[in-house]
Amino acid sequence: MASAFPLRLAASLIALGAFAVHAGDAAAGTPGPSGTLLVGNKSADTLWRLSLADGQRLGEAATAPAPHEIVVSRDGRIAVVSEYGHREPGHTLGVYDAHGGQLLRRIDLGRNTRPHGMRFTADGAYVLVTTEGSDALVKVDLEGRIAREFDIGPGKGHMVALSPDGRHAYVSKVEAGTVARVELATGEVLEKPAGDGAEGIAVARDGSVWVGNREAGTVTVHDPETLDMVAMLDSPGFPIRVTFTADGLHALVTNARAATLGVFSVRDRAPVAVVPLAEPGVEYRETMLGRAALPIGAIADPDGSRVYVAISGGNQVAVVDTAKWKVVQRWPTGNEPDALAIVPAGARQAAP
Repeated sequence: MASAFPLRLAASLIALGAFAVHAGDAAAGTPGPSGTLLVGNKSADTLWRLSLADGQRLGEAATAPAPHEIVVSRDGRIAVVSEYGHREPGHTLGVYDAHGGQLLRRIDLGRNTRPHGMRFTADGAYVLVTTEGSDALVKVDLEGRIAREFDIGPGKGHMVALSPDGRHAYVSKVEAGTVARVELATGEVLEKPAGDGAEGIAVARDGSVWVGNREAGTVTVHDPETLDMVAMLDSPGFPIRVTFTADGLHALVTNARAATLGVFSVRDRAPVAVVPLAEPGVEYRETMLGRAALPIGAIADPDGSRVYVAISGGNQVAVVDTAKWKVVQRWPTGNEPDALAIVPAGARQAAP
C-alpha cells in the first residue's frame, strides 16, 4: 500500500497540478503493466517505488545526497543508485533491494567522486560508473571492491552505455562534446566528436551508438567500431537523454528545454513523432533551465505499451502511450525526479 504524503509535499504537488493521476485517454480502471518503477528524487534524496499498474507509491528509501542514476540487475533483485552529491561531491553508490527497497550496503568509491552514469557489465558481476571528479570509468563489484579504474581523460564523462557483446563501454563527454569508447579488456580508449553538450547516450540493437547533444540540439549516430558519425538528426530543445523502446524500433529523446519527447525510427533514422510533455497552464518550479517542466530520465516499459518520463520541474512521471504517442497519465513523485528504472514483475527479494 502507498504511504501517506507529508503535508508539505502534498500541498506542493497539488499546487503543481500533479497530485491526481490523470487518466487521459487511458480506459478507466484498465490495469497497466506489472512491475515496479524506481524513481530517484534528486533534491529530496530519496528513492521511490511506484506500481506500474497504477502509479501508486509502494515505498520510499533515503539515499545519500543527489541520487542521479539507477541501474537494476538482470535478475531484478538489486538496484544501484549513483549518489552524486549536492555542493559537496558525492563518492558513493547505494545498493538496494530492488523488490523491497531496503538499503543493503553503500559502496565508497574513494577518490572517484561525482559518480553519475552506470551500467551493469554483461556478466552482471560488476557495475561500470562514470566519476566526473576523477575523469574515470570505474568497474566495481557489488561488495565494493574496485576492479579497475579506466582513465577516460578530461571533458566531463557523464553517461555510459554498453555494446551488445559487452566488450565496449561508450561514454558521453558533456564539456568536450565527444563520445569515448573504452575497450573493457585492455583499457584502450578511442574518442571522436559528437556535438556540443554530448550527454544522453544509448546503444541500438545493431550496435550503433546514439548521442543526444544538448547544446547542439542534435542526435548523432556513430559507427560502433570507428565512432565515426554516420547520421545527424535534429532534436531541438536541449536533448538530454536517449533510450530505446523495448522492441528496439524507436529511439526516444527527452528534449529538456522544449519539454518534448522526440521519437525516431532506428531503421530509417528519421523522426516519427514529437510528444508534448508539459501541462498547459501549470506553473513549474525553478530548474536549471528556469521555471520549466524539464523532462530528463526516460525508460520504456518491457511490454512495449508505455514510456515513462521524469518531469523534473513538475515532480511527476508522465506516462506516454506508445500506440498514440500521447501522455495518458501523470504520477506524483518526490522533489526533482530524474533517474528511472524498472523492476520486472516476479523479481525476488535480495539477500541481505
